[in-house]
Amino acid sequence: MAQKKNKLKKMLSPSPPAPVDGTVDDDALMDDLFAQLDSKNEIVRGESATVLKDMHINEVAQKAEDAPKKDPKARYKARQARKAAALAESYAPTDAEADARLERQAKEEEESIKRACDELGLTLYEITPDGHCMFSAVADQLALLGIVPQAQATYATCRAAAADYIFTHPDDFLPFLPSEGGEDAAGATDPGLMTREQFEKYCATMRNTASWGGEPEILALSRAFNVPIHVIQSGTPPVVVHDPREGQKSKPGDKGVVYISYHRRLYGLGEHYNSLRPKSLLNSIKAALH
Repeated sequence: MAQKKNKLKKMLSPSPPAPVDGTVDDDALMDDLFAQLDSKNEIVRGESATVLKDMHINEVAQKAEDAPKKDPKARYKARQARKAAALAESYAPTDAEADARLERQAKEEEESIKRACDELGLTLYEITPDGHCMFSAVADQLALLGIVPQAQATYATCRAAAADYIFTHPDDFLPFLPSEGGEDAAGATDPGLMTREQFEKYCATMRNTASWGGEPEILALSRAFNVPIHVIQSGTPPVVVHDPREGQKSKPGDKGVVYISYHRRLYGLGEHYNSLRPKSLLNSIKAALH
């Protein structure tokens, strides 16, 4: 853990502009830390939270945010640090009322998603919470639909497909990607967009690290594999539909659709995705074997 702490300190210090040759720097360490904080293993979560708290990471983040405007990368890292610190705090709440509230919210979310799954004849298939969950969930679905061979149905395949599609369609995605120096930066007055170098780094990070995938990557996967992706969630709308076909929109319950679930509270920390398999799948397998 001492080695990780030293690497984090180095990562949060002002640094020169990011390389543009597709390599990934120590930002990947924070992605790994996020993944560990989202782990079902209590020991892993506890160690990661302890590292962050021992570092007084909020104080480090404040110093980075106060960096000169010419160093947006430092402020971007500061925002990542604050997010990690918030996750660490929520890992072990000391307030019994807060504990009860989180437990209630998790239960309500679970029940809401289960109701939606029951209506669609789906059952939840758990995906490992390792930072790759969205890509792994989609990969599992692509294998079920016969779109990707089972041996190739991995998070790496989906990461590469999403990164490649985003990279080759920048105009479709740049307005929705977080800018390091524009409106997302502390004290920024210019809405801005990612520079070409930042965009290339984003795609490389999405391809090569455990960085969490979200709406842009789901849309990219839907288009890359030409398949509708429906995301079941708690709240409104209960189903978010991504359909790559012009003039068409699939409906919940349709066949030939990728179904995944989005959870905010499933493991108490962070966002998570699972695959939603047909309830009749086991019976179908048994029938095929006989």
